[in-house]
Amino acid sequence: MSDQGPAIRVRGLTRKFGTVVAVDHVDLDVRDGEFLTLLGPSGSGKTTVLRMIAGFERPDAGTIELNGVDVTSIPPNGRDVNTVFQDYALFPHMTVLQNVEYGLRVRKVPSAERTARAVEALAAVQLPDYGDRKPAQLSGGQRQRVALARALVNRPRVLLLDEPLGALDLKLREQMQVELKDLQRQVGITFIFVTHDQDEALTMSDRIAVFNEGRITQLGTPQEIYEHPATPFVAGFVGVSNLLEGAVAREVLQRTGVWSIRPEKIRVEPRSASLATGFRGAPGIVRESIYAGMSTRILVDLEAGGSLTAIHQNTGAHAPARGDQVLLTWDIAHEYCVDGSTADAGPHQG
Repeated sequence: MSDQGPAIRVRGLTRKFGTVVAVDHVDLDVRDGEFLTLLGPSGSGKTTVLRMIAGFERPDAGTIELNGVDVTSIPPNGRDVNTVFQDYALFPHMTVLQNVEYGLRVRKVPSAERTARAVEALAAVQLPDYGDRKPAQLSGGQRQRVALARALVNRPRVLLLDEPLGALDLKLREQMQVELKDLQRQVGITFIFVTHDQDEALTMSDRIAVFNEGRITQLGTPQEIYEHPATPFVAGFVGVSNLLEGAVAREVLQRTGVWSIRPEKIRVEPRSASLATGFRGAPGIVRESIYAGMSTRILVDLEAGGSLTAIHQNTGAHAPARGDQVLLTWDIAHEYCVDGSTADAGPHQG
């Protein structure tokens, strides 16, 4: 990624639909050459932000700069960005090569250059021999690649992707996630990717902006977002998290505030197990033991009140069953405060 100024700078971006505030004073810097994901549930504002960056929506307030130039009032065709949509929007009567060339034809690029650049773009998405086919002859993943090639052929500074993998089945989505990230590294341009799929965001992104109720709740690397969620919303939306607060937090953690512990950080031990130095323990009874292939999800009702979920890897060892009395243990370092409070009811108990 470049050390120059941001590829996109957004300040005070606001968009209302009637009385509904879809985007509420969003500030965001997108680094040149990075893969940034806008992640959030439906209605959180992420797609509206993308559409305003593309020029398809006009903000009610705020500014959008592209490589230092204010483009807030410039129409989509005047911005050095391209957008890839979930439905691909390929022309069914055109060949793959003609689809990829289309944007260059609109810009009146000479025929020879147009064809050469389209062939180059198809090679970049690993479809060098598909130029003569029609979209109906392609798989979903291949159509997705053609849509990417059509966007890349214009050599935009920024590529905007609006849930482009949403129509694919799970295995193809996972394959395309890897290929799309690899392609972004190869072409070196800035990608802004919108999704509501947390696993997709964690897999592909350099950084993630988590949206909720029209605002960015947290911005950081996938590891920062997952390991150190800033709010209870982020802890619950990005991955699965246990939240302890109030009387249960005081009893189990000897702490006040709201605390997150990821299920995979928790071990399920026999009730008689001893605690290692630096570990916390909470006795309880298994309410449910849910087999899920690679792992078993274990829900435990704590003696102190409340419940915790733990993940047991299915490596051949016996997984605790419903009704078992167990001791949940975890490294104290994996307790993370998610309410912005640094309050602590007492010393750490090991």
